[in-house]
Amino acid sequence: MSAQPDHTPGTPYAPAPGAPAELLAQLRADKRADTWVPAFEREWAAALEESRRTFSLAPLYAVVQNWQGRLASAPAVDAFIASGYDDSDFIDMTQLRGRRR
Repeated sequence: MSAQPDHTPGTPYAPAPGAPAELLAQLRADKRADTWVPAFEREWAAALEESRRTFSLAPLYAVVQNWQGRLASAPAVDAFIASGYDDSDFIDMTQLRGRRR
């Protein structure tokens, strides 16, 4: 009997080596750069410290993946806001929780 698994596990997400620098350049070019760049840099610094502590690149990969998602979804969010969305039927969950008490 072999101790080898019958299947090949999926490889976790791993960005290209230059992805963080490319992402930072895209963030700097975005209209939200004044808030997004410092936020990215804070998250990157925290992930870098976590990676040093745990010897894992996963925290760095997660930061890149999260910010790539934010950047990719920004045009859709802008379009939604520009459309004059109606959120009058929004339900505030904190108010609902307060009513049950």
